[in-house]
Amino acid sequence: MTAETSTPVPANEINPPEKVVPAPPTAPIQFNEEDIRRTLRRALVLAGAVVLVATPILWAWLGWRTWLTFVIGAAISATGIVEWLQLLSAMMSRMEEGRTPVPMGRVLIMFFLRLAVAGVLLYASLNSLHGSIYALLAGLAVSLLALSVECIRLVFRTG
Repeated sequence: MTAETSTPVPANEINPPEKVVPAPPTAPIQFNEEDIRRTLRRALVLAGAVVLVATPILWAWLGWRTWLTFVIGAAISATGIVEWLQLLSAMMSRMEEGRTPVPMGRVLIMFFLRLAVAGVLLYASLNSLHGSIYALLAGLAVSLLALSVECIRLVFRTG
């Protein structure tokens, strides 16, 4: 044993206690109006691309009735994204000072009119076209899928 190792050293002198620094609070991811608007537009473009790719496949494989049912479902779901863009503009114009507020009456009338037209299109496509209900559901899910992909991209891009 050497002289250096034989003398006892208090534990505090070997490893002095480090200051415990609390982790900084994580701020939630913040988006501005332009981020959300860009995400909704990109989702609309992505949904359109999916419909363009699926159109010849569905028409050749399952027939025109199923294809048309799919397109009707996709059109209904795409108008939902457009409606969200209009609602976003109306709400943000009311919240920000200095902007001319968009009349909410027009936006709400268009919202309920779109719902009524979507209901009529769903009923008519199921009763008269006799296409596949699964094609209609797939068409309705196209925009939901596109919106999910674009939201995930937005979170990873900003986070």
